[in-house]
Parts: sequence; structure tokens; C-alpha cells
Amino acid sequence: MVYKNFLLRCLFSVIILSIYFIISYINFNLVFYLILLIYLIILLEIYLYFKKYKFIPIIYIALSLICFFNIDFKELNILDFNLLIIIIITFDIFSYFFGKAIGKTKLINISPKKTIEGLVGGIIASSSFAIIFSYYFEILINIELFMYIVLVIFSSLSGDLIESFFKRKNDLKNSSNIIPGHGGVFDRFDSFLFSIIVYSIFISF
Repeated sequence: MVYKNFLLRCLFSVIILSIYFIISYINFNLVFYLILLIYLIILLEIYLYFKKYKFIPIIYIALSLICFFNIDFKELNILDFNLLIIIIITFDIFSYFFGKAIGKTKLINISPKKTIEGLVGGIIASSSFAIIFSYYFEILINIELFMYIVLVIFSSLSGDLIESFFKRKNDLKNSSNIIPGHGGVFDRFDSFLFSIIVYSIFISF
């Protein structure tokens, strides 16, 4: 079951990445509309499926959306944004895999399935992919890059935990059943939502 879910998670990530890279190759500015569509679907999920305190996650999504609007896709460095996406997706996939495969030590009560082993495995795998990506595309590898990678990883984790907290408050296992085998769109993009807040602040300064 671990490997089945892992493969499903990888398959979904490959599909999303393929759509993202195809659109960005055609016209990177169109990525703005793709991500905006994801935000709108998440807001719809919350409106339809979250019965308790739904205004709180709506405010959270709205804050993330405001930070997203702060990003100028016409001026944005495509490699920097691609690096952000790579870090988020690889951390999500491999923290899940290592957590399911060897995880024994619970990380936090908000999300009982999260483990320290999964966190460490996700950090190592995501950092490795980020460094390989940076080396291949000649992004300067220095202490600032390592700090940035760690910042994005922990913002991804924070986004995951925030979404788990909202689901627990609403007695939900998944944010919806839109994506077979994966739960809802909020479930799959939870790490991105908080990371985009951090990213927006990062590029502003």
C-alpha cells in the first residue's frame, strides 16, 4: 500500500509538473492563470466541504492569494520559481514515502501520520534535488541557496500542518474527493499555499 500510494502521488506530481512546464514553455505568464485556477478550486472546496470555522481557512487562502498577487510574473525569474516548485514537490513526495516506509517517531499531534523519519528523509531528498537542479541550470550554489532551500522546506511543512489542522477541526480525512486516491486540491497544494507567502516576502526583500 505504501508503494501504491507513493506511485499515485508521483504520478499526480508528474502530471501537474508536465502541465506546469508545458504552459510555462508556451508562455510563462500563463502560469499565473493556472495557479489562480488552483486557488479558486481550493476556495470552492472549503466553501462546500468545510462546515466549521470555514472563514478561518478562507482568510488563510486569501492571505496566500494576496501574496501570490504580489509576484510579478512578467519580471519573475523562471528558474527561481521552478526551483521553488521542485523543492515543494520533492519534499512532499519523499517525506510521505520515508514516513510511510520507515517512520516510527511521531512528529506532531496535529498530523499524527507525520514522522521525524519522514521529515528527515524529505529534507535530504528535496535538498539533493534542489542542488542538482541548481547545478544543472547554473544557479549559484552558496550558503544563501542552502538557507533558501531550508526555508522553503519548512514553509512547505508548515503549510501541510496548517491544512491538517483545518481538516481535523472539520472532521475531514480529505479536503474533498476531487482527485481519486489523493483527496482534494487543498490536500495536494497545502505546502504551496504557505510557501508562496514566504516566497513573496523573500523576493520582496
